Amino acid sequence: MATFQTSDGLTLVYQIDDFTDPWRQSDTLILKHAAMGSMKRMYAWVPILARHMRVVRMDMRGHGATQIPPADGLTLDRLSQDVVELMDEVGVEKAHVAGSSAGGIIAMWTAVSRPERVKTLAAYATIPGLKMSAGHTDYQAWIDGMRNEGVAAFLTRTAATRFDVDALEPGFLDWFVGEAAKNDVEMLVRMVTLMSGTDFQERMGDIKCPSLMIVPGGDPNQNADEYDVLKTIPDCTFKVYDGLPHNITDAVPERCATDLRDFVLSHS
Repeated sequence: MATFQTSDGLTLVYQIDDFTDPWRQSDTLILKHAAMGSMKRMYAWVPILARHMRVVRMDMRGHGATQIPPADGLTLDRLSQDVVELMDEVGVEKAHVAGSSAGGIIAMWTAVSRPERVKTLAAYATIPGLKMSAGHTDYQAWIDGMRNEGVAAFLTRTAATRFDVDALEPGFLDWFVGEAAKNDVEMLVRMVTLMSGTDFQERMGDIKCPSLMIVPGGDPNQNADEYDVLKTIPDCTFKVYDGLPHNITDAVPERCATDLRDFVLSHS
């Protein structure tokens, strides 16, 4: 792993995996993990992607090994700026950017706010801000659950909203909740509060790069109408993984990564 200091003084941790042919010019892909996670959540994607492109994973601010930001250091613009500054750090002017859930929101906003830096966009189980789903998803209950039960207990209790629990490999759920529980509870509360107050669906037309939107067909957190907003992106490839709950990037990582690899290579 490597680190760099962001323009507001935070130490951000990232990892580069590159198994491309050294005599070829390779594109760069930046992967953004979901909230409550870290770059480790994308581990199964790397073997599929890194043979074809330089893969850069990062622990977003306040997650994993990256520092927790001060009170004024967690905004959507700042999270997006971290992506841009990471591109500068690894020496690339324009990258493919992909993210899962909240990581997808950040990737999407980067494509909206800094279109000159994003070659393609991919987002999984992502809508343009969780405020859209606040009418049927109780984000305050998420906050109360994490604070009162602890992150591991809360995620274990609500696992069926994220996974087909019966289909999980033994040991996976314990690993998943254990990694999430390494994050600071109040930092996760700040992240949920930020994302549940965010809605930029009216900006979908501002995404000009080719975009891949993959949605879980059995998601209890977002409904089909909310995901259909993504179809207003001008150059959008829209795919549904039928029947799967929210955490498709963890439940079927090989499928997610293969679709992403094929999409990126078609636009490289």
